[in-house]
Amino acid sequence: MKSKVGFSAFLTACLVILLLFPFGINAQENQPIINSTLVGQVLDAKTKEVLPGVLIQIKGTTHKVATDDKGRFNFRTGQKFPYTLIISYIGYEKIELNVTGSPVEVLLKEISNNLNDVVVVGYGTQRRKDVTGSVSSLKLEEVKGQVVSSAERLLQGSIPGVQVTQSTGQPGGGVSVQVRGSASLTAGSQPLYVIDGFPFYNDEKLADAGVSNGPKINLLSAINPGDIESIDVLKDASSTAIYGSRGANGVIIINTKKGTAGKSSITFDSYYGSQKVVKTLPLLNAAEWGALRNDALNNAGKAPYYTQEQLDALGTGTDWQAAAFRSAPVQSHNISVLTGSEKTKFALSGNYFKQEGVLQNTDFNRYSGRLNVEHQYNERLKIVAYIAGSNSKAQIAPQSVVPNLLLMSPAVPLYNADGTFYLKSPYEGAYGNPINTLYNQLNETRTNLVLGNASADYRIIEGLQAKVSAGILIVDNKQNRYLPSSVYEGSGTSGLGQVGSLFTTRWLNENTLSYTKKVNEIHNFNALIGFTQEAAVTKGAIAAAAGFASDETSFNNLSSGIISQTPSSSAYDTALNSFLARVNYGYGNKYLLTLTLRADGSSRFSKGHQWGTFPSAAIAWNLSEENFLKGHPSISNLKLRFSAGLTGNQEIPAYQSFAREVFYRYNFNGNNVSGFAPGTNANPDLTWEKTAQYNLGIDLSLFNSRINLVSDVYYKKTTDLLYNITVPSTSGLLDFSTLQSQIYQNIGAVENKGFELGINTKNLVGDFKWGTNVIFAVNRNKVLSLDGVNQIIPDSSLPSIAAVGYPIGSFIVYKTNGLISAGTPPGKALTPSSNKAAGGQQYVDKNGDGVITQAGDRFIISNQPLFTGGLTNNFSFRGFDLSVFLQTSYGNKLYNQNRGTLELGTGYTNAPRTLLNRYSETNTNTDVHSAYTDPAVTIADRFIENASYLRLKNLSIGYTLPQKVLNKARLKNLRFYISAQNLWTWTNYTGYDPEANFNGQSAINSGVDNGVYPNSKTFTGGASLSF
Repeated sequence: MKSKVGFSAFLTACLVILLLFPFGINAQENQPIINSTLVGQVLDAKTKEVLPGVLIQIKGTTHKVATDDKGRFNFRTGQKFPYTLIISYIGYEKIELNVTGSPVEVLLKEISNNLNDVVVVGYGTQRRKDVTGSVSSLKLEEVKGQVVSSAERLLQGSIPGVQVTQSTGQPGGGVSVQVRGSASLTAGSQPLYVIDGFPFYNDEKLADAGVSNGPKINLLSAINPGDIESIDVLKDASSTAIYGSRGANGVIIINTKKGTAGKSSITFDSYYGSQKVVKTLPLLNAAEWGALRNDALNNAGKAPYYTQEQLDALGTGTDWQAAAFRSAPVQSHNISVLTGSEKTKFALSGNYFKQEGVLQNTDFNRYSGRLNVEHQYNERLKIVAYIAGSNSKAQIAPQSVVPNLLLMSPAVPLYNADGTFYLKSPYEGAYGNPINTLYNQLNETRTNLVLGNASADYRIIEGLQAKVSAGILIVDNKQNRYLPSSVYEGSGTSGLGQVGSLFTTRWLNENTLSYTKKVNEIHNFNALIGFTQEAAVTKGAIAAAAGFASDETSFNNLSSGIISQTPSSSAYDTALNSFLARVNYGYGNKYLLTLTLRADGSSRFSKGHQWGTFPSAAIAWNLSEENFLKGHPSISNLKLRFSAGLTGNQEIPAYQSFAREVFYRYNFNGNNVSGFAPGTNANPDLTWEKTAQYNLGIDLSLFNSRINLVSDVYYKKTTDLLYNITVPSTSGLLDFSTLQSQIYQNIGAVENKGFELGINTKNLVGDFKWGTNVIFAVNRNKVLSLDGVNQIIPDSSLPSIAAVGYPIGSFIVYKTNGLISAGTPPGKALTPSSNKAAGGQQYVDKNGDGVITQAGDRFIISNQPLFTGGLTNNFSFRGFDLSVFLQTSYGNKLYNQNRGTLELGTGYTNAPRTLLNRYSETNTNTDVHSAYTDPAVTIADRFIENASYLRLKNLSIGYTLPQKVLNKARLKNLRFYISAQNLWTWTNYTGYDPEANFNGQSAINSGVDNGVYPNSKTFTGGASLSF
């Protein structure tokens, strides 16, 4: 790839010469002759309010100015009256006005539809009317009442085809986002984020040094949602192919707020609220648990543990959930300054966000700042710089805490007689006191993030622009963990301390030329070519020690631990070089064509397979511009779209195509010997995942855009799936760190096909306004082939499977079939478990051989939703506003692993209250099996639950002071509001929350609820002040 870097250097040098060339010329120019002076003011045609920041240009010249905060402007020009002004302002109709003298008053009309809205696409913008691909935009005013720690959470239920799952309630915790389904098994399945022009893959591993235990922290939570100006989602191949190898999972473009010429504002937003857990699970009290324990022992032929007198004395016992959960505050304070002149605009913001978790001693804190500057150096050159930084810290709930809250026997006390925490369960399950763990185990992660991007945009000739940009992303993650000897997890080692660091630097250079030309007001051309290059380096290290004489210094003095542990370190780098091109053509605003091509060369693949080419094409027909529909009283806009193209996926770890050696340590005759040996084989054929996608869409606006409908149907087929295959142990290859050897290979294919619908209506206008936004999406995912095998089970302890003919991440389970009836001989009992007596769980004998086995008697069950949707209603009346947002997912299933463990009925752990209806000699009419001392969970359909839900996601009420009052107080805006999130959830799921996902961003292991940090309800009140 060195030749490509040389070409980029040559192109950059040429552009720098072009940038410098005109400066000397400008210095020689004479002072301009002033032939006329024009002053004026721009007002809203309806309200007569002044409009600051309106751009006014003399037609046929480059001379332009912007109105000040009073809507006024002033021209001193060499042009003589009369001449024509071109006046434009976002959200208002662009006009041309002939002027013959000064002063002049200009009235602008607000645009009554969204066809001229600017949509951000890859490497540029387009009018929505001219878009040929499937692009959805989030209206931030519809989600302004939501309390979120990261931007992608705002997309949930707001964009059709985008499925957002809040996989954990941990403050700052991870989120899984899928655009039009999952198209990969073990390669990355998350979309690409482009933040102020910088491509950014939200890989939770970048913020995980490998020490903290528990939910992963979301890297995007380091970015302040309050800085965001717009979010656009690119979904089809036509819109994503410009990002080539990273576009297969969709692209989410985020632009932050910028200053406006002639318009200044200082805004302070602040809210404070309280959270509580969405619900707690109904479990047995101490006396009920004691009776269960006795029954389990009796059924196993053993003596009971408690006498009746002892059972009566147990009472209700310890409520571990009540001890763990709390009402937790959340707060955010944001200040921003937006200002600008005709030449220079800048935006400056700062934010403090703190969210304490509903579990004791868990939290997330973030300090962030941003500076955006745009400077028009001269008529040809524009310089832009965006830089953001944040410092975040999270105290994470250890992974064992939530399971232990449920499993811990209520007969175990919280404290010892001396007031210290009880250490662990005295019964068969070795569970540490979870409250002790929460309060005394230190489990923190700290992340510093810097994201910067700067560009120079130079107009070579009319219509021809050259742009050079350079950006950098720095992620510095440090994790600290200390398990003191006073908690069960650290008692066996006399304290355990660990520190880890992970430092990533990624740089980006992009060089583009764009040309725009309009011929005879009929033909519109726009072309783009470019070359980009980027590279990343990640380095990490972990150190640990145990056996501390004192817990006082925790992880800060590892040298005081007398038991040293083997340190580790790592380093890897990746690179990506790319060529790109796009052509847009429009004929008479009726017929639109887009052609895109990108070629990517990635260091992650084998030599000879590093380069991939990703083309796309799209056409659109604006029927509403045809004579037979133009001016139709009902149809404001009607457009048909079709696109087809190819995108790719490269999101696998570095060096996977190479044979890698691993470190071994042996003992020969009492002597320690160390060295390296082969750990994995090379794969010289490793290459890209490729996704071919076809999209057919319609855009329809009716009744002066009072009703707007966007609908798409699509088909995606992904081939050469990247999968990390386990190599048989007979190969002689073994990595002792994982106790297995794995190798990435390209196997099989998967398809996604679906339907999307978005409807936006203005039901009432005038003083009382009512608007509605509806989204509805259906996606069907199916594995088409796995190269010679019918199924892959990535982890035998989980129900997850990839099987031909089923969705990725379906469940493979035994099917329950009532209980073993009385009189059934143990050898005839249809169960794989050891409880073969009457009342034990019975299963379906799928193959009819009279024995229940893994090989022949398991069923595959899909867990994907039948549809997802959202409904938002916004009301406003004379300063008051109300927003009601409902979100739903129907038909999805979760494997409730918590329930599977709790329903064992062993008496070793606590149990759900359903076991009060367990089978016994006096209670045979039940579907709940008998108590028995068998600690092995059978993965069965009983624990696959319908996780459909309808959620009142957000309810907010606000009041904005009248303009007259604001003017007297010299304020621009003052709004007070209260809001509630996750206020109600209607679901039949028996776990904490139907959105739970233990395996985070994993596609193949999704849909499992195993000790997931519960979600919370949030109530907040806040104010937004501008002046």
